[in-house]
Amino acid sequence: QVQLVESGGGLVETGDSLRLSCAASGRTFSTNTMGWFRRAPGKEREFVAAISGSGRVTRYGDSVKGRFTISRDNAKNTVFLQMNSLKLMDTAVYYCAAAAAWNSPYTRWGQGTQVTVSS
Repeated sequence: QVQLVESGGGLVETGDSLRLSCAASGRTFSTNTMGWFRRAPGKEREFVAAISGSGRVTRYGDSVKGRFTISRDNAKNTVFLQMNSLKLMDTAVYYCAAAAAWNSPYTRWGQGTQVTVSS
């Protein structure tokens, strides 16, 4: 069980970079698979990236592959999303989420941080 708080969102221009952070409080963080999702206005929630508890396995959505990198620091109970080469389509509220294991449902969610990309 973890509580998640995202930070690092903001207003940027196309081509810029942002690094999102997700601070977790709980006793199972190091064993949790962590994921990033996003939701743009009028659209369904979209998978962005996931990382295993150890940090050794990652997965990315097709729309961000090659541009975004997920990482974690278990000593600090924090997961990151490095976003490079941002595009207008990346504009969304970004959510951090936790799952009990790889391929398990995400059961804990943060409140989100807004990322707005302008031209």
